[in-house]
Amino acid sequence: MATMILYPAIDLKGGSVVRLKEGDMDRATVYGRNPGAQARSFAEIGFEWIHVVDLDGAFAGASVNAAAVDDILDAAGAPVQLGGGIRDMKAVEAWLARGVTRVILGTAAVRNPDFVKAAARAHPGRVAVGIDARDGHVAVQGWAEVSDMTSLELARRFEDVGVAAIIFTDISRDGLLKGLNLESTRELAAAVSIPVIASGGLADIEDVRRLLQPENAAIAGAITGRALYDGRLDGREALAFVRAAKAA
Repeated sequence: MATMILYPAIDLKGGSVVRLKEGDMDRATVYGRNPGAQARSFAEIGFEWIHVVDLDGAFAGASVNAAAVDDILDAAGAPVQLGGGIRDMKAVEAWLARGVTRVILGTAAVRNPDFVKAAARAHPGRVAVGIDARDGHVAVQGWAEVSDMTSLELARRFEDVGVAAIIFTDISRDGLLKGLNLESTRELAAAVSIPVIASGGLADIEDVRRLLQPENAAIAGAITGRALYDGRLDGREALAFVRAAKAA
């Protein structure tokens, strides 16, 4: 638990802060029109990182909500990890130069693994791989397509190249408050040396309690979105649990 981090999520669609259900762009709930203010609020609560996804960019294959991301970077006061539409080295280097601490490569990890490896080697500790799974198989292109590759097969591609983390999302739970898929996340974390962050479904403080149990010690962190926005999870209470676990 010494390194466990909770990441509040800011998903961007049309410049607004939204949450999707199961990755479906037609099932979006808008939670705010000021992404910068949302990032500042999370940082003031005490979150150590901000997790940002350009949803439009994930579908388009290039950054779409750049202005909103810039607002977040200006306001956050905390490190930002960014995914969505980052598909080449130029985009990686541009975002790192603009102040993003870590970029997340998802579709590119499936379609162009050599690029991802090159980016991780060129920027060690600043590239994460996003593995989004539906029924155990990796989804790409904003989750619109499901590949034949399993999560573990994809993760093992990137051992020993400097990848900072794997963000493992169970799409079937994302935005539905069903609870994290800790079993699959544990299995992935045990099978690779790269730190694994759980994503998709964190519902309430009980999920945080479960995440902090000894059997989940290999999980490096978790992303929380809808639970925070809906008020089901109190950010300060959750962070207090994490701090207590680290101190134990």
